[in-house]
Amino acid sequence: MITKAELLERSIKKFTQFGSKHVTLDQLANELGISKKTIYTFFDNKEDLITSGVESLINEYKAYINEIVANHDNDPILSVILIYKRGFQYLRYFKPSFLFGLEKYYPNASRLFDNFVEELSNTKVYNLLEQAQELGHIKKEVNIKLIVKIYFFRIDNLVFKENNLFESYQNEDLFKHMVIYNFKGIINSNYSNSYFD
Repeated sequence: MITKAELLERSIKKFTQFGSKHVTLDQLANELGISKKTIYTFFDNKEDLITSGVESLINEYKAYINEIVANHDNDPILSVILIYKRGFQYLRYFKPSFLFGLEKYYPNASRLFDNFVEELSNTKVYNLLEQAQELGHIKKEVNIKLIVKIYFFRIDNLVFKENNLFESYQNEDLFKHMVIYNFKGIINSNYSNSYFD
C-alpha cells in the first residue's frame, strides 16, 4: 500500500513535469497502481493534493535555505548565491505550465507559492543583502530594496516569460547571468568568494 508521503512525492513530480492541469487523478492512480479512492483517503481533492505538494517543495527548500544560512553566516552574499543556485535547480525541472496552472486553477497552491516567493526575496534575501552591506561587502550607495526588486523577486516569471529560458540556455549560464554578474556590479572590490574568482 502506498503511503501519503510516497503519493505526495510521486504526484508532485508528475505535476511539475507535465503541468498540474494536464495530469488527472485517474492517470495518477493508474500510474501508481492504486485506486482513485486511495488518493481520496489522503487528500480531499486534487487542489488539496497539489497544495500539499507545493507546501512539501517549499518546506524542503526552506530547510535547505536554513542550512545554507547557518553554514555561511559570516558570508551573506555566498548564502544568497547558494540559495538561488538551488532555486535554479528546482525551476529547471518545472514546466512553465505547472506554475501557470497554479495561478489559473489552484488558488490555494498559488497563494502558498506566491507568499513563499515574497518572503524569500523581501525578507530572507533582503536581510542577507542588508547584512552584507553592513559588513562592507556591498557598496554603501546600493539601494538593497531596489536590488531585490530588480534581480531577486520572481525570477520564475523572468525565466518562464514567453520562451522558457531553460530550453534555450544552460542552467549554469542562466545562473551566472541572472545572479553572479549582477552581484559583480554591487560588491566592493575587497569582497570575494569562489564564484567571483
